[in-house]
Amino acid sequence: MDGDDLFPMTRGASAQRPLMGLTILLVEDSRHASEAVRLMCQRSGARLRRADSLASARRHMRVYRPCAAVVDIGLPDGSGLTFLRELAAASPRIDVIVATSGDADAHAAALKAGADVFLLKPVANLSAFQAAVLGRARGTLLPAVADLWPDGAAGALSLRDDLVHAARLIEGPGAAGKAGYLAQFLGGIAQDAEDRALALAADELALAVEAAGLEGGAARLEQALARLGRHLTERLGEPALI
Repeated sequence: MDGDDLFPMTRGASAQRPLMGLTILLVEDSRHASEAVRLMCQRSGARLRRADSLASARRHMRVYRPCAAVVDIGLPDGSGLTFLRELAAASPRIDVIVATSGDADAHAAALKAGADVFLLKPVANLSAFQAAVLGRARGTLLPAVADLWPDGAAGALSLRDDLVHAARLIEGPGAAGKAGYLAQFLGGIAQDAEDRALALAADELALAVEAAGLEGGAARLEQALARLGRHLTERLGEPALI
């Protein structure tokens, strides 16, 4: 079966734009990671729709059927694994389901939940992204293109948006109840931004979440959140914007 049989809408695709005609649903809470996928879709000819939560993704699916879905495992209102199972069980099933995560250990769970392909974040290789969405390599229709990651003003702005979002969650009510999500979210951002200090702070928060039920765990969690909040304030450099 050739690529046009796999995706009937891709007639007109070319070596430069192998995903021409496809609509992709991206379920991703990070603005920075979403910007990278947007750039790859733009370069590949695909149309992108984005949902930043499970609830938003389900609303999208009630309105239209994408050709492919790219789903992050860690989402603010639950696990992306839940949505992967829903997509895999849907009838008719969408053509390709791609799972992404900054945690390599999520690979097996994602495939078990119904993903066809797993991509480790940060997803920066254009050829790998194209091959994942197409379901298999299409020979010359997959040009060998290296890393593509948002940089310059657009990349800095999307990264800042993520940091501001996290800082507001830490400063807002019920931060302790969101600590597990914050640790995962900021750990991914730290990996993308190559921010070792932020990575260490996110790891500390993750450990505090694990110890929250132990004696003294609540205080440790509050301290970890406070330290992370201070780091974000320093990283942003403009506390008034938080």
